[in-house]
Amino acid sequence: MKKVLSIILGGGAGTRLYPLTKLRAKPAVPVAGKYRLIDIPVSNCINSEIFKIYVLTQFNSASLNRHIARTYNFTGFNEGFVEVLAAQQTPENPNWFQGTADAVRQYLWLMEEWDVEEYLILSGDHLYRMDYRQFIQRHRETGADITLSVIPIDERRASDFGLMKIDDSGRVIDFSEKPKGEALLQMQVDTSVLGLSKEQAQQQPYIASMGIYVFKKEVLFKLLREGIERTDFGKEIIPDASKDYNVQAYLFDDYWEDIGTIEAFYHANLALTQQPLPPFSFYDEEAPIYTRARYLPPSKLLDCQVTESIIGEGCILKNCRIQHSVLGVRSRIESGCVIEESLLMGADYYQAFVERQCNVEKGDIPVGIGTDSIIRGAIIDKNASIGHDVKIINKDNVQEADRESQGFYIRSGIVVVLKNAVIPDGTII
Repeated sequence: MKKVLSIILGGGAGTRLYPLTKLRAKPAVPVAGKYRLIDIPVSNCINSEIFKIYVLTQFNSASLNRHIARTYNFTGFNEGFVEVLAAQQTPENPNWFQGTADAVRQYLWLMEEWDVEEYLILSGDHLYRMDYRQFIQRHRETGADITLSVIPIDERRASDFGLMKIDDSGRVIDFSEKPKGEALLQMQVDTSVLGLSKEQAQQQPYIASMGIYVFKKEVLFKLLREGIERTDFGKEIIPDASKDYNVQAYLFDDYWEDIGTIEAFYHANLALTQQPLPPFSFYDEEAPIYTRARYLPPSKLLDCQVTESIIGEGCILKNCRIQHSVLGVRSRIESGCVIEESLLMGADYYQAFVERQCNVEKGDIPVGIGTDSIIRGAIIDKNASIGHDVKIINKDNVQEADRESQGFYIRSGIVVVLKNAVIPDGTII
């Protein structure tokens, strides 16, 4: 894998994940109580022995830079690195990244410097575990110019994805973006060609792109330099290339979730608490997911009832009930609270005991969840100060709302409390 360089696409402004992306890039959004989205593809690369990794981003990259610098520091004995490349103006190109392909195009001069044969292009907002060595091995064995990683899909979900059609050798011959009706039926393929059993192939007769590609070096450079007006890999570069190049499909038949929306993000996090086995597990010793080592103390639970939940390290919970929820690092829950089906991202720091006492005496609200508060079906971003006897329960079942001045949004019926927000005592949302 020394001849492979990985490029992780950090995405645009992350509007579908707003307000979680208000103060951070999409790959820096916290997930599963202690990780960040970027940790997923970077860890997959490291576990696949791919150590040359660039992350392309252009929005709010300060916290992403900080996380990567503190987390992924390879020794000086190999060429390994994880480096953020932010959009920049140059005399040749004064524009921001115009799309996924344009982002890579603007940094071709840097990619050229490496003695590599393949470029592995990944997305920064997916939850999955994958050994890229098998993917790249298949790419080499088939002599492909481009290989796409695809997942098998049943008819019910097929219309939500960009689908493709393959011939008997696994070569991609046609693309269709979210087809319906007759056009959808036209995209059926025999997925047993890619390794599914006959029964599975009948249940899942469609294949959808995961947004994961491997390119031969010369093919990537040629396609990007020739088609300056083409700015997106999935919609333009690869469909156009399938006519003249050997574009192959590689089947990935395991858990994969695009967590690019608030609703998908919320459900993917809560699914991690499932028993007996969650769809995705962070407990695989063979292929661990890495993140920043924070050296936090263990969590302290004082007379609490906790069921089907994940509690990050360094939390302090007092006489409360937590059910089907994920609590991030340094979460503080005061007595009498009920947290149900919620994602709390925790805090970046501890408030000193004296400071918390002073805050209460002055009428200010300390960081954490105040006494006798109820939170249900919500996402609470970092460093939020929730007062005493607050109810965040979406009592009117509102589906969409922008209440930035009051410290929260509602997306798909999920209340999202902003980072650093202060919710006063007695508030009902």
